[in-house]
Amino acid sequence: MVEELLGAAVAAGAAGLVYLAAAARVVKQYERGVILRLGRLRGTVRPPGFTLIVPAVDRLHKVNMQIVTMPVPAQEGITRDNVTVRVDAVVYFKVVDAAAAIINVEDYRFAVSQMAQTSLRSIIGKSDLDDLLSNREKLNEGLELMIDSPAMGWGVQIDRVEIKDVSLPESMKRSMARQAEADRERRARVINADAELQASKKLAEAAHQMADAPSALQLRLLQTVMAVAAEKNSTLVLPIPVELLRFLERGAAQPPQDPAAEQAGEQTAGRQTAVEQAAVQQTAVRPATEQAAVDPFSEHVAVEESTADTDGRPERK
Repeated sequence: MVEELLGAAVAAGAAGLVYLAAAARVVKQYERGVILRLGRLRGTVRPPGFTLIVPAVDRLHKVNMQIVTMPVPAQEGITRDNVTVRVDAVVYFKVVDAAAAIINVEDYRFAVSQMAQTSLRSIIGKSDLDDLLSNREKLNEGLELMIDSPAMGWGVQIDRVEIKDVSLPESMKRSMARQAEADRERRARVINADAELQASKKLAEAAHQMADAPSALQLRLLQTVMAVAAEKNSTLVLPIPVELLRFLERGAAQPPQDPAAEQAGEQTAGRQTAVEQAAVQQTAVRPATEQAAVDPFSEHVAVEESTADTDGRPERK
């Protein structure tokens, strides 16, 4: 009797262990469990942790609640300005309602993928090439709205959509390269012309300034010579212009600051003037004297010429 009881207890324990092993389930932290009992949704969604189900009656479906990164295959389409392009994108989404993701759609991943491809084709047909290349943020927002609207009924929330790459035909790439090169050349010419205009205005101002002060031209010449001589060890043959000599003469002829020196300079200048006048008179009289020495019959003419030159009445010998 005791042996029968022990045998029954062992059998019941073994059956309990088998049942427990068949009914025990573990739901991970990033998952949620949906129970279908005989094909019908049973109770609420099971939270993460240890849970039990009825073996052979309940079915536990685990739904991943993490953000899923799904690449969208490249789609070929024609833009609004009749350019053939290939565009691929990336969709980031997550499940927010595990029961709806199991009940409302057969395979929510496949559904989101197909919806992303059709929406991407639609965006390509509605956009221009310039928008696809430079205004992607606006296109990403429009693509996200197009995918998110039907996905809400599937218990899926679209987190973000990004256009990854836009492939252009080779002929279009060459045309765009020529256009960009022409635009850069045009801007370079405009900048060059503007620089020439500004430089001509500055040079005109400098020319007027140098015309008012001729010494500035000589200083500029000396600066140019110094700049050329500093670059290489070479010998420069520079003729001295007349303007430089005049500039030096004007600098030497300036009156001194000392009154005594100024008076002495005036006296010296007076003596130089008297000497110069005597030299002029001697030079005027000398040709007549030389002519009289050569021709004695022209003495009367020489004396008259000297008289006319000196405006006096000398006595004839």
